[in-house]
Amino acid sequence: MTVRKCIPWPDKRLRTAAEPVTEITDHVHQVWDDLIDTMYAMPGVGMGANQIGEMLRLIVVDATEEGNQPVRMANPEILHASVQPREHDEASPNLVGVSAKISRPRAVTVRFMNEQGVIEERDFVGLWATSVQHQIDHINGKMYFDHLSKTKRDMLIRKARKSR
Repeated sequence: MTVRKCIPWPDKRLRTAAEPVTEITDHVHQVWDDLIDTMYAMPGVGMGANQIGEMLRLIVVDATEEGNQPVRMANPEILHASVQPREHDEASPNLVGVSAKISRPRAVTVRFMNEQGVIEERDFVGLWATSVQHQIDHINGKMYFDHLSKTKRDMLIRKARKSR
């Protein structure tokens, strides 16, 4: 088990889009395994590779209560998002001590390369959909608080700096 350190905000890697994965290698499997171990140790329901300093388009999500059904995705992209929104309190281990209620589509259809290197499309609903969208934001160089107004975002970042 390898729990990796999450890089702290405002590290520029958190604002940089990660590189596409061309094939599923041993290194890719190792990064996924590290992401899963780190996610469960937080505890959390998802992680993007750049959160631990790996600049690859890799994410993991597991919104089960048991925390035993991780989905590994390379190069995930949202093909369809529902119009119906869902609000959820979101946070990130890269900016500790703060969270914010974010509204995102309640359901999404995502295309990604799975752990066998096969392109797959899957529907995610509820917390699964929220987590997938949050992690895709991460590997696109975007943080959850980017969905807030400038005023709310600035307040959140000020609060996080004070809590360090």
